[in-house]
Amino acid sequence: MAASETTADDSLYPIAVLIDELRNEDVQLRLNSIKKLSTIALALGVERTRSELIPFLTDTIYDEDEVLLALAEQLGTFTPLIGGPEFVHCLLPPLESLATVEETVVRDKAVDSLRRICEEHSVDDLEAHFVPLVKRLAVGDWFTSRTSACGLFSVCYPRLSVSTKAELRSHFRSLCQDDTPMVRRAAASKLGEFAKVVEVEYLKTDLIPMFVALAQDEQDSVRLLAVEACVSMASLLQQEDTERLVMPTLRQAAEDKSWRVRYMVADRFIDLQKAVGPEITKTDLVPAFQSLLKDVEAEVRAAAAGKVKDFCQNLDTGVQESVIMNNILPCVKELVTDGNQHVKSALAGVIMGLSPILGKENTVNHLLPLFLSQLKDECPEVRLNIISNLDCVNEVIGIQQLSQSLLPAIVELAEDSKWRVRLAIIEYMPLLAGQLGVDFFNQSLSKLCMTWLVDHVFAIREAATNNLKKLVEKFGSEWASQNVLPKITAMSRDGNYLHRMTCLACINVVGEVCGKDLTTKTLLPTVLSLASDNVPNVRFNVAKTLQIIGPHVEKESLHSQVKPVLDRLNDDADTDVKYFASEALVDNGLI
Repeated sequence: MAASETTADDSLYPIAVLIDELRNEDVQLRLNSIKKLSTIALALGVERTRSELIPFLTDTIYDEDEVLLALAEQLGTFTPLIGGPEFVHCLLPPLESLATVEETVVRDKAVDSLRRICEEHSVDDLEAHFVPLVKRLAVGDWFTSRTSACGLFSVCYPRLSVSTKAELRSHFRSLCQDDTPMVRRAAASKLGEFAKVVEVEYLKTDLIPMFVALAQDEQDSVRLLAVEACVSMASLLQQEDTERLVMPTLRQAAEDKSWRVRYMVADRFIDLQKAVGPEITKTDLVPAFQSLLKDVEAEVRAAAAGKVKDFCQNLDTGVQESVIMNNILPCVKELVTDGNQHVKSALAGVIMGLSPILGKENTVNHLLPLFLSQLKDECPEVRLNIISNLDCVNEVIGIQQLSQSLLPAIVELAEDSKWRVRLAIIEYMPLLAGQLGVDFFNQSLSKLCMTWLVDHVFAIREAATNNLKKLVEKFGSEWASQNVLPKITAMSRDGNYLHRMTCLACINVVGEVCGKDLTTKTLLPTVLSLASDNVPNVRFNVAKTLQIIGPHVEKESLHSQVKPVLDRLNDDADTDVKYFASEALVDNGLI
């Protein structure tokens, strides 16, 4: 008798512990207990998990949001722990409760879990358990349950009977017409998803009217979400149906009184273009795009400007050039001198991509003047976006034309009086080097890179040093030995101690990528020659440099050349020099 009582107590123990922990005042303890639910379920077994654990969880949903969030997530993966798909409907009650709470992230996670376990329902269980849940949520008193319902229609609809499908469409229509804006917003955000699973006949008769109504809603937050649905609708319909049923609403959205709606149209414009096809693009979207590029709101112009290249690329090849030259380019010319830097920057990031589409003659005649104008723009981001896309133009017009037109402007920026402008150009120099090739770089830009090493601003010298490393990586050690190392060596003899320090900084980074042979034969003697410099800062930087390049120097030279110099520096009168010398001796295994 006593043994059976003990066994019963043992079997109740996991639930008892969970109850205690879920009632604990410490939120972290409650959260941890929820995260251990799967372990507790395994201990209980599938039957007791269904009959005891799930009802207990359903009755105790009144906790902190983070605990509820963890619970909503856990329940989505619980199917194997309650006996498999046959019993998956047991998870619906707690998730239904979680889908009605006030905190949005908890509701969203509960809906995610419901969507996941919906797939595991049989058709009969869908009709018997899941659909009633969707209907209850859809007519719930609180707007929270109705917003959650919107996300569940599309996952269960395809496997339902004809009559149930009709009921669900009716419920969704009611949600689209709900008095609460939050519910209409949720319906608008899920309308496109629902449209993909609804039969085409009902798409035209039932969902298009819902879409039109939402697109004319008094709340702009609802109208802008209807633009998302527009993409799905257009992609599902034949061209004539799209023109008749969707385009009037889209034209209206592109001219909406709220800039947020127009912004959404601009932001999704390429998706819309692909969905409606080339014919409607030519007749309807080209004028709409022009309008968005000239919009009074800078955010809308910036969103549209960023889509210029993709929009032009997707145009029908038969009309591509004429549409760009006659309709798009005049707008682009205005945007180049726009008063808002975000607009100009967005355009600068894509305008170079028009070159391959328009060809050499149009690029030279129409685009190059715009590129030059943007290269001289006061906003650094505009200039950098142009520089970072030079390869598009180079491929079309060739290096000769490019050097005559754009390189003088780049050189001018590289010598700009504002150090931040110079810094920005330095960071793009490796990119330019790769785009323009080694010969052109040596001829036009190599001298600039060495000039930056003796700039009066430390940030420029530091950036120029890192720039050298990237260039050596790109062009190779042979290029470095001919073009870089002689200039670095010459700096070691400069009268300005800051330039001698920069010389050491260059060796620190270049030594890693030059290879052992070059580092030992060319760089190491330069470093050792500075070991007796009369400026302590230079001497302790020698010690630091020997510490850094030690692994890249031939072993024999480490012992014969480096060790004696470090030993001498280790006896230096300056404390910092001694410290770094001893560190270098240890790191290079010379002690």
